[in-house]
Amino acid sequence: MELSKLPAWGAGAWSAAYGVLAVVWWAGGGSYPFGPVDDDHRSASLLEGAPVGVVAPIMAGVCLGGVVLAVYLARGGAGRRALIAAWSLAAVLALLLPDYSLLAFLAFSPVLVVFAFTGVPGPQDGLGDIMYWHRTNLIILFAGGVLWAVAALIASRRARGACLRCGGGSPVPRGTLLRFGRRAVLVSLLAPLPYEVTRIAWYLGVPLGIPDDFLAMMQDTPGMLEVGLGCAAASLLGGVLTHGLVAAWGERFPRWVLGRGGRPVPPMLAVVPALLVAVVLVPAGLMNLRLSITPSTWAIAGPGVLWTVWGVALGAAAVAYHLRRRPACPHRPAPRLVSGVVPEV
Repeated sequence: MELSKLPAWGAGAWSAAYGVLAVVWWAGGGSYPFGPVDDDHRSASLLEGAPVGVVAPIMAGVCLGGVVLAVYLARGGAGRRALIAAWSLAAVLALLLPDYSLLAFLAFSPVLVVFAFTGVPGPQDGLGDIMYWHRTNLIILFAGGVLWAVAALIASRRARGACLRCGGGSPVPRGTLLRFGRRAVLVSLLAPLPYEVTRIAWYLGVPLGIPDDFLAMMQDTPGMLEVGLGCAAASLLGGVLTHGLVAAWGERFPRWVLGRGGRPVPPMLAVVPALLVAVVLVPAGLMNLRLSITPSTWAIAGPGVLWTVWGVALGAAAVAYHLRRRPACPHRPAPRLVSGVVPEV
């Protein structure tokens, strides 16, 4: 099997598996992930609370169509309607249906690893009470969206006759990419500022953007303000790392880095984490758009709306960094000389 066909087959396999789950729910089976649950285990998914009699048959039909579409793409098909359908599936599954769970899981993954060995402190009944089915299902949907995005990307390249590995296209000058990357980094640094400022203010006892009684509730809840402060600190640290996408130390390790000082930074070491954070920020930001925002409580969900802007800008900066640093693709023809000048790659 050609490696370029694996994403389409993977997307098809995911669609078939999730379609079977949808049929089980439709037939009255248990574990429907969008059904009513207690307030402590509710998600903020777009489908939360939707009736199984509506969602399950739609999911089953969409997944069946996904299987057919995946077979078409895997067999070399690349029609315009098929590409639109594939990209739409990717966007809905990865960006619209999930909530902030992906971002929380990524942010707290080191702590969850520790909890796996030490147990979960407080009232939670183990890791299962944190990664419960309603939340885990959203991660499964996100994974399906990523599979469909990769399958759609490969099919789009095939449709325009481009290199399936690098995408081809005319090389963009490094200077242009660097200028674009700097603007994208600036936006990605400014977008989370309202979130960082409000969470630090709450920790210091300032009810910025919230009523006094809400701040008092957080102060009376052990660890709540500390979690917010930790998230703000992680965001600020992420801003420092984001600057590396346009800084010299983002291309070569600083001299003080033990064993790596002065050596080139592997591009994927920066690109993969940046793109991962970027793609989980977008659904978290879109989720905040669905929440109630009032003048007296704007700081609860309002700053989170900007996570969508943050994610898009961070993703753009990561792509610019990748294009600026990627080596010449051995699977595409070398650039031709024009008047003795070699085009920049």
